[in-house]
Amino acid sequence: MSTQLHEYLAVVKREVEETLEQLVPPADEPPAELHRAIRHSLFAGGKRLRPALVIAATEACGGARAKAMAVACAIEMIHTSSEIHDDLPCMDDADLRRGQPACHRLFGEATAVLAGDWLMTTPFRLVAESAARGDLSPQAGLAIIGEMGAALGSEGLIAGQVVDLAQEGKPADDAVVDYLYSHKTGALITASVRCGGLVAGAKPEQMLSLTHYGQLLGRAFQIADDILDATASQAQLGKPVASDARHEKATYLALHGLEAARAEAARLAEEAQGALRPWCLDSPLIALADYAVTRNY
Repeated sequence: MSTQLHEYLAVVKREVEETLEQLVPPADEPPAELHRAIRHSLFAGGKRLRPALVIAATEACGGARAKAMAVACAIEMIHTSSEIHDDLPCMDDADLRRGQPACHRLFGEATAVLAGDWLMTTPFRLVAESAARGDLSPQAGLAIIGEMGAALGSEGLIAGQVVDLAQEGKPADDAVVDYLYSHKTGALITASVRCGGLVAGAKPEQMLSLTHYGQLLGRAFQIADDILDATASQAQLGKPVASDARHEKATYLALHGLEAARAEAARLAEEAQGALRPWCLDSPLIALADYAVTRNY
């Protein structure tokens, strides 16, 4: 990662976490068990990549970072909710997330489900309030709410999770893997950059470019995740490794092998960068595509 991108991500992460701190009820506010569970998962660390994509897309289209902050935090809440639910015994049954015990391991399955529900529903209120304050136009607020709902629903993340679970231990092909990547991972990544464009009032051609970028980046990011699951240590990832092989998941890596997976991730990242040219040359979005496939956690 370049020094410039490292500094950008560090600043964005700090600002996002400061804002999240203001948006989430204190740990001792009733129902305290629920709020402790929410905070445990939301503040356990993480790259904050999706909010960075929201903010970078906003800035690339001429918008102000402050106007995008509530939307960036909303996207991060949705992402964290998906991780809480993904870790449940009825899903991927993981005990660790971001180097910490998974939410259900500390607070029980029922509280973990409800913490995930809070983090999945609150974002819609945050965007509505942002529009009411005038940070977003009413039109942008409605469009962003629609984007988040679509990214979550049966044409987005939830669809990907259903197919991911149903596909375990079964033969897969490239069409199945592409569906999984574009829904379970790609839908929220694409929504992140599209929401950033909506915050800024992006032109139609910019929205098309951002959409193509997000779709390609989502696939590249997930292939990189699969590679890390097979090659990195638990200390690096902060979660159990080799889980894809253990659960017999459908992945590009399982179909084509390690070297082909690395080559495909790099190809997709380069194509994602190309989707932004020529209007978006100096944005962190360009560097984020490289980072997504070269990171080691």
